[in-house]
Amino acid sequence: MCFTCNDPRSDQLRGHRARRHHGGRWRVLARVERFAEPALLLLLRERPAHGYDLLERLPELTGEARIEMGNLYRLLRGLEEEGLVSSEWDDSSPGPAKRRYSIAPAGERLLDHWAEALRRSQERTARFLTRYEERR
Repeated sequence: MCFTCNDPRSDQLRGHRARRHHGGRWRVLARVERFAEPALLLLLRERPAHGYDLLERLPELTGEARIEMGNLYRLLRGLEEEGLVSSEWDDSSPGPAKRRYSIAPAGERLLDHWAEALRRSQERTARFLTRYEERR
């Protein structure tokens, strides 16, 4: 039994977030956890944006299907509470006022740290793949 997700197929699940074994085949999810955070910060570094604009642009960086609107706004609210993002009401376009988000100086610094961590991860991944290919 997997104690994290209460799945009785514990013999089929190993590291349930990263890989699954089903029907005699492995499905590996090689992904960076919480990648939406640095992706949002990068998009906001490029230009301030409304939530819907971010929702449309996010998949180009994450490679994932579209994020749910509620999840996006929860993430933005959390980033704002931490002082990484700021927002203001924008009533310049037709229709109801919308929040326009922008990256704060602390968010710029965090984005720099994310980029460095991703570079290190990329280097480790490249070493792994090179070694893997040499031994095939």
